[in-house]
Amino acid sequence: MPIQINLDMMLVKRKMSLTELSNRMGISMTNLSLLKTGKVKGMRFVTLEAICKELDCQPGDILEYIPEFV
Repeated sequence: MPIQINLDMMLVKRKMSLTELSNRMGISMTNLSLLKTGKVKGMRFVTLEAICKELDCQPGDILEYIPEFV
């Protein structure tokens, strides 16, 4: 998939665990874990907004477009 999710890198930069982010956002660990590993097909803007708020970052810090070369 050409969209890469860099949630794990932002968590490291902010010195925050996935558990702490889950607790702050009120989102299950399972959903955040699936998001972190890139096993989701979509994300609501509300969720992206909440992640950016808690990690004090921009959507571009979380999502990255990497073109696929055939």
